[in-house]
Order: sequence, then structure tokens, then C-alpha cells
Amino acid sequence: MAKLTEQEIEGRLKGAGGWAREGDAIRKTFSFAKFADGIRFVDRVAVAADAMDHHPDIDVRYTTITMTLSTHSAGGLTVRDFELAAKIDAAVR
Repeated sequence: MAKLTEQEIEGRLKGAGGWAREGDAIRKTFSFAKFADGIRFVDRVAVAADAMDHHPDIDVRYTTITMTLSTHSAGGLTVRDFELAAKIDAAVR
């Protein structure tokens, strides 16, 4: 999987609904009313990630869940990161 160019990353971030770049990754934080709601969200993300065989770094802090995406094997951001970001956004609904 080829890394995206800087231009491609910037273009994809414009339509990425709150995902922000941090170095060679994109990150977004989600908040939930209850701890269990956040864990159910993580479970939905796990199913989507397994189906893609592409997995986020997940930080769970009570009702706040942060997802970080990067294609480590490519050394940066690829199309797969943005595809998974869209699936994660869909899982929160």
C-alpha cells in the first residue's frame, strides 16, 4: 500500500469530519454519555477493523475514546486509514 502525498492527505482531511493529522497519523476523539456506550462503540470499530485487516490504536479514558490511524507497514498514511476513519465515524451513529 503506497503512502499518500501531502496534497492527497490534505485533500482527504477536508472531507474527514473532525479527523486531525498528527505526524504520520490521523486522530479523532469521541465522547459518550456512559462508559458502556464507549465500549460498545469500540466493539463496533473492532468488527470493522477486523473485516479490513487494518487496526487503529485505541485509547479508552472512561467516556472518552481516541482513535489513531496510520499504516505502519507503509510508514505513514494510506487510503486504508481514511477508509477506516469513515467506518469508525459510521460506527459512532
